[in-house]
Amino acid sequence: MKHSPPQATDAAKAPAFDDNELIRTAAKVTRDLNAARPVIYWSDLLASTVIGYAAMVAAVMLDNIGLAILSAIVSVLALYRAGSFIHELTHIRRGALPGFRFAWNALIGVPLLLPSFMYEGIHNLHHARTRYGTVEDPEYLPLALMKPYTVPLFVLVSALAPVGLFIRYGLLAPLSAVIPPLRKLVVERYSGLIINPEFRRRPPEGEFKKQWYAQEIAASIWAIVVLTAVATGFLPLRAFLIAVAIAAGSVVLNQIRTLVAHLWENDGEVMSVTEQYLDSVNVPPPGLLPALWAPVGLRYHALHHLLPGVPYHGLGEAHRRIAEALPKGSTYYRANHTSLWGLVMGLVRGSSGHAASSQSTAAN
Repeated sequence: MKHSPPQATDAAKAPAFDDNELIRTAAKVTRDLNAARPVIYWSDLLASTVIGYAAMVAAVMLDNIGLAILSAIVSVLALYRAGSFIHELTHIRRGALPGFRFAWNALIGVPLLLPSFMYEGIHNLHHARTRYGTVEDPEYLPLALMKPYTVPLFVLVSALAPVGLFIRYGLLAPLSAVIPPLRKLVVERYSGLIINPEFRRRPPEGEFKKQWYAQEIAASIWAIVVLTAVATGFLPLRAFLIAVAIAAGSVVLNQIRTLVAHLWENDGEVMSVTEQYLDSVNVPPPGLLPALWAPVGLRYHALHHLLPGVPYHGLGEAHRRIAEALPKGSTYYRANHTSLWGLVMGLVRGSSGHAASSQSTAAN
């Protein structure tokens, strides 16, 4: 499938259908849930951060292998939760949480080499009505329509992310400051958390440009300091490798969650709001495990696409209200799923079935 440039004008294709009752009801019953509650955001972020780093230190210091592994797992889950707030940063209204963006970058973004500029300015394109699921969406690939090996490869490649980030910030960022062609490459290809390999990012402008440069310089300095500390023996190699493994674990877990955030069945066509909702995934209660692998409201990903302005702590209540307001046969329930395993296997079966169908068509 050939992708067109991301700067192309949005297509004006008419959507197939929209469930107006669903859209109106969802907006009506959740109108009072749009305000971010600072106490929840701050306490959640700080608790997740403290637990994550404390468990990382324990994983490094403990001699008991079993306890060290358990500590590493706790660290992966806690830092994954803390890192997931990068998604909230792209939706928080200006002035709603003073200082939260700076704190998140200082505590999580820069230390893990994932500053928020890597997602801000990217994720909003994924929510653009005429970009979602098209070649201009940086966060979409039709995985269900691709080769079967694409699914495991999609996850395995993410394990190398920490290595790539050290190269990006420790080497490429400083060099690109004095080599303009390299800077263009770094900005376009290596400055966004994307999954669409054809997407090219535009250079930052205005106030966002200042934020981008400040975060990038801080991350670059941090990467160089850490690598220097390892090279000189100040930071033991074992401690560094454990920390990198924990960071990789968090990225892999997020990649698995991304794998089931959508059904990935659209092949570049413009979709209606309802179609985008149905191509996305909710994993609501009573299941408990989604609270670990889809934290900070990500278990309501389809609902988030329907109501992107509702903060993560309001999505559970929004789900309850909408479910009560709509009959069981409503379109709303069609985006609800029960388990991670079921979603992954459905995606694998879908890609395998598509490959078999393509081979049969070619043979005929």
